[in-house]
Amino acid sequence: WHALTADEALRRLRSTTPEPTSLDRSRAAIAAAARLPVFAPARYGAGLVADLIDELDDPLTPVLALGALASAVVGSPVDAALVAAATGLNAFVGGVQRFRGRLALAGLREDERQQARKVRDGGPTVTIGASDLVPGDTIALRAGDVVPADARLLELTDLEVDESALTGESLPVAKQVEPTPDAPPTERHCMIFAGTTVVSGEATAVVVAVGDDTLSGRAVNLAARTPPSEGIQARLRELTRSALPLTLGGGALVTVLSAIRGTRMRDAVAGGVAIAVAAVPEGLPLVATMAQSAAARRLSTRGILVRSPRALEALGRLDTVCFDKTGTLTENRLRVAKVEEVDDAVPTLTAAARACPGDNGERQAHVTDQAIVDAARPDQGWEQESALPFEASRGYSAAVGRDDDGTTWLLVKGAPEVVLRACDTGSDGARAGEAMADEGLRVIAVAGRTVAGDERPALDGPLEHLRLLGFVGLSDSPRDGSETLVRGLREAGVAPVMLTGDHPSTARAIAVALGWPADTTVVTGEELAQRDRSGRAELVAGAGVIARVAPEQKLQVVEALRAAGRVTAMVGDGVNDAAAIRAANVGIGVRAKSSTAARTAADIALTEDDLTVLLEAVAEGRALWRSVADAVTILVGGNVGEVGFSVLGALVGGRPPLSTRQFLLVNLMTDLFPAMAVAVTRPDEDGTAAMGAQLTRDIRNRGITTGIGATTAWLAGRLTPGTRRRTSTMALCGLVGTQLAQTLRGRWRSPLVVGTAVGSAVALGVVVQTPGVSQFFGCTPLGPFAWAGVGSGVATGAAASLLPPLRYRP
Repeated sequence: WHALTADEALRRLRSTTPEPTSLDRSRAAIAAAARLPVFAPARYGAGLVADLIDELDDPLTPVLALGALASAVVGSPVDAALVAAATGLNAFVGGVQRFRGRLALAGLREDERQQARKVRDGGPTVTIGASDLVPGDTIALRAGDVVPADARLLELTDLEVDESALTGESLPVAKQVEPTPDAPPTERHCMIFAGTTVVSGEATAVVVAVGDDTLSGRAVNLAARTPPSEGIQARLRELTRSALPLTLGGGALVTVLSAIRGTRMRDAVAGGVAIAVAAVPEGLPLVATMAQSAAARRLSTRGILVRSPRALEALGRLDTVCFDKTGTLTENRLRVAKVEEVDDAVPTLTAAARACPGDNGERQAHVTDQAIVDAARPDQGWEQESALPFEASRGYSAAVGRDDDGTTWLLVKGAPEVVLRACDTGSDGARAGEAMADEGLRVIAVAGRTVAGDERPALDGPLEHLRLLGFVGLSDSPRDGSETLVRGLREAGVAPVMLTGDHPSTARAIAVALGWPADTTVVTGEELAQRDRSGRAELVAGAGVIARVAPEQKLQVVEALRAAGRVTAMVGDGVNDAAAIRAANVGIGVRAKSSTAARTAADIALTEDDLTVLLEAVAEGRALWRSVADAVTILVGGNVGEVGFSVLGALVGGRPPLSTRQFLLVNLMTDLFPAMAVAVTRPDEDGTAAMGAQLTRDIRNRGITTGIGATTAWLAGRLTPGTRRRTSTMALCGLVGTQLAQTLRGRWRSPLVVGTAVGSAVALGVVVQTPGVSQFFGCTPLGPFAWAGVGSGVATGAAASLLPPLRYRP
């Protein structure tokens, strides 16, 4: 469409696009709703059901189902029901959290529903929803409007558009009606694109693309084709695969040992099933979901919407954050960055402000004028007589006025190539303006001359006999908090990387002002283009700034960083950031005008303007890893101890010391709730945790310690007068007490963990000491002497956990 004249584009659209019928309008509305799938499911409940089903797609679900089936086969339907209940509870909690996140995102999208002014043939302009537009519609635009669709310009008056959401460049783009054949999208000045903002002027245009067919829609679709990052569940799947041999092998070993010792086959099989159930950490999926949900809730109070709680795990391993500069680290608002004086007749900045139309205290229509007025001091000694506002076709603005000593001045500011042609003096200072342009600044030339008392200069006529006063350089304004954010990330060991289309020297200067070191490495988009995939990974590995980067290269930067082994986040606000946001380990969308595409692709959306909350997000992600790792240690380490203890008991006594139901009591009642409390609270001390070798050592050490405590209590029961049931009960209490003691040692500062551990101990005591209930779980009430034996087991286990070979990270 940009290669056609306005008349040709309009004629072709009208000839190929019939006037839409009411049915067409209805279909368009349905299609628009389909592009936002969160709304309809959220209203009718189908979305919650789908989320619950998705949560059942968990690596431990088949294992838990197998345990329930095995329990039912050996005659324990209650045990099977308890296992099934744990699985259902996990799915319910995770599904509700995911559903709540989608509802919150839907609320954000409701705030962004756009309107459009449609021009009817021969009739008035009417306001309709942007989603109701179809190709061939004519729309009217004016300053402040967000463009609702891709459109070909028909008529315009001094139209300038902020296309930073597409290109990343903060300077407004002057538009034209003349076609631009063979031009790339960023230079199709006869086109306007959905999501951009009209800065000044007005226009009419014919719609050529809507929805997914727009430039921004295609960017979102590109992002959707990039698979999202895996979460903590991926690590749990690896852990589950590692635990399966323990589950099956432990059960088979106990069955064989029991059979060798002469135990009835039914009892031997039941013992094997008990070990298999003991080895399955029923609460593991629920703990991970609860930890992610708790972290997401804490972050939501800070203005951070977590669309995918599982993305929080990437924050815990994060070592690199890529920032789109314009609109993210900067405000996408021009400011005066540099002033070069050429003639001291009138200070350059003062003269530039006096050349703006109206009183200097008034709000200026043009962003350049407003930036200059904001930077200049209040000027009480200037009385403006006439003024000519800036127009792109003219290239300058001018004003005539009288200063405080009675001298009348004609002052002009505008494009250097226009103003310098009218200057008789000072034009040899043009090199100063060229140097500013080389730094990537938007350069405004300022000139003027005195006016005789009876002269009335024509401001819109030919300019001549001016003297060059100087140059004003403008750039984007840093966002409040950007410097604090960059400094905080560096202190946390996370490397920030700035992506910008600016000149390298300008990019470096901005980066240093925002907190990057002065010797930071700057890489350009041209250098990236000259490398292959592996070369790009090597190039960006040590870079702090990527300058002159084209919008499509942002995706390459993120992919190159990941290829270099970096755990990468991408923070952006525009359509041009969407693909890179989705490709990152964790994508973060900034709440800003026209950022729907960025937030649609993002895992995490910032609902406020304060970027420093990202520091809290990183800290929360690291705490999440630590909490989940500690909870996994409680569950899996305890189960390892149970299996080892049971194998030893079967070897010595011919059958496992505990029954299936007792193992379920341990796993679901006395392991799960303390582990959940650990998962949903921040650790006592900040730090990182990885679910790798350290976690394996922690699980092993906790398993050994648990086995020592349980075995000691069991032996105390066997070596003192009493029934087999009494010995089994003492072993059960010793096993639980040893685990709770270890949990308290690691999180004694948390009231929730302490309360949960004490509550679990009390609950176990009530179960054991209550007749009927105690028998249901295969236990018997204990006397003081038996409780003393349990205490000796717990004390032995607690002492063992303090030994250096068995010490685990609390």
